[in-house]
Amino acid sequence: MGSMELWDFENLADGRAPRVVLGVDGGSTSTLCVCVNANSSKESPKVIGRAVAGCSNRNSVGDELANAALELALAGALKNAGVPRSSVQAVCVGISGVDTRDDEERMLSWLSAPFHWQLFPRTSHIFAYNDAVAALASGTLGKLHGCVLVVGTGTIAYGFTSDGRKTRCSGYGPLLGDQGSGFAIASQALASVTRAHDGRGPPTALSEAILKHLHLKHVDDLISWAYTDSSWARVAALVPVVKACAAAGDFAAQEALNFAVQELSLSVNSVVTRLDLAGEDGKQPFPLVLVGGVLEKNDSFDLVSAIVRCVGASFPGVEAIRPQVEPAVGAALLALRQSSVATTRLCNGDMSAAEV
Repeated sequence: MGSMELWDFENLADGRAPRVVLGVDGGSTSTLCVCVNANSSKESPKVIGRAVAGCSNRNSVGDELANAALELALAGALKNAGVPRSSVQAVCVGISGVDTRDDEERMLSWLSAPFHWQLFPRTSHIFAYNDAVAALASGTLGKLHGCVLVVGTGTIAYGFTSDGRKTRCSGYGPLLGDQGSGFAIASQALASVTRAHDGRGPPTALSEAILKHLHLKHVDDLISWAYTDSSWARVAALVPVVKACAAAGDFAAQEALNFAVQELSLSVNSVVTRLDLAGEDGKQPFPLVLVGGVLEKNDSFDLVSAIVRCVGASFPGVEAIRPQVEPAVGAALLALRQSSVATTRLCNGDMSAAEV
């Protein structure tokens, strides 16, 4: 489907459609866009449309495919809501791979600057961030203050202060060291299996559990499994097996998870220290939003509690938050809050607000 054809639904859209904001959570696997009624309360956002598309990380698939996925998600959410672009008050995209100010400017340019045609009206406020920012906003209901720890296939810690300062830690990908990530945990577990097989390490329950999970007969079969498909997410998917073995008392599995807890806590502590989120005495309260598949609570091994205890040993004011809304909704809440700020500044004569 061509780019213009994605928006054909607007010819049938209700001219009395409500004002809306769009929030996007985009990564290397998929891109989710939600359409939220702009009159919603921040405590109870009303999602009236949503759509999912493919990868929107430019570092993974390149500009053309990333832009196509993002536009498909944006158009799909508006179509499902029955709302045209003219009703869009603000858009906030949180995309993995948007790591620098230049990355943000490229994204903003594509979303808001006229080229062969214009994606959104000039009256729409457009914001672009790393996907970790959307995750933070999902826990703080759109406020940019505190620290977020995202742990999925990869990991990143990201922080904001109330006066706009920000910093990050980790998020460099497996090749540059993403200790504590799902990929790193599973890789360490697999290494323990091969060490045990060779006699270079102690026996581990991970051997039988992983082979059973992968429907393999021998440890040697792991070689073809590992290198036939180099997907990092495929390796990270073994984390639940590692958690189950750790809960059953396996030393190697516990070692992998405890190492992850230490590394993830170091990432959070680095962000908190650099931004003085805990104040000069290190005891002031600050929110720590914890998201990602690896941190999902289950009955086997509670990583979140272990991380919070570890961070709390250095910063007793840490306030752990498990978001009640998904990151895409967090992005929409951020769009709602930031657009209100920008509108107020414009009304007060601050023309630089147009560049927020």
